[in-house]
Amino acid sequence: REIYDRRVAMQGISHEETILTGNNLVGSLINLKRLEEAKSLLRDQLLPAARQSLGADHHITLGLNLNLVMALKNPEHTRNDLLEAATIIQDVVQRRRRVFG
Repeated sequence: REIYDRRVAMQGISHEETILTGNNLVGSLINLKRLEEAKSLLRDQLLPAARQSLGADHHITLGLNLNLVMALKNPEHTRNDLLEAATIIQDVVQRRRRVFG
């Protein structure tokens, strides 16, 4: 968390290295089962910054979306969580096919 916060302070939230560092933090949070914190970081900071600076089709943005899916799939998930996860997966698959063939 400290490294991510330093990157934000030094490079800004929209810098590619900051977004990558945030993605690494999200992966750690998911592994630690701190899923609400991971979802919040993705929804409130990382995904908006990645979409704006890198674009929705960028491989990093697509990876962030897949991390959100992982955070949504938890033992306390709701039906809405699963529907959101399914929608995200469909979107990512369509984008990857279009962009990467």
